[in-house]
Amino acid sequence: MELSGKIIAVLEKRGGVAKATGNPWSVQSYVLETHEQYPRKMCFEVFGEDKIAQFNIQAGEEVTVSFDIDAREYQGRWFNSIRAWKIDRPQPEAQPMASPIPPMDLPPVDFGSGPTDDLPF
Repeated sequence: MELSGKIIAVLEKRGGVAKATGNPWSVQSYVLETHEQYPRKMCFEVFGEDKIAQFNIQAGEEVTVSFDIDAREYQGRWFNSIRAWKIDRPQPEAQPMASPIPPMDLPPVDFGSGPTDDLPF
């Protein structure tokens, strides 16, 4: 799934150590607001220190977020998880290139002198 908009909040990074493996983990959350007539907000997460650094998401940026949605149950309650796996930034508009060939100065044409019919037939 994809959603485009502006990053309006960068939340505190969280981290810890996995109980099962002892490996460190980190996750950072961001809030994106769409540009629709009635703007919507979505809070999504980027998991892993390498992805957080790679995406380098800043508040105020325009982005398109590709994400997966998952749900999990904890003590009889269900929680949604929205995890980003790709971030695209819009490319700047291409400026029209200046013509590399300068315009030629042509001599003026005088249509008033000479024969009025110069067709060969």
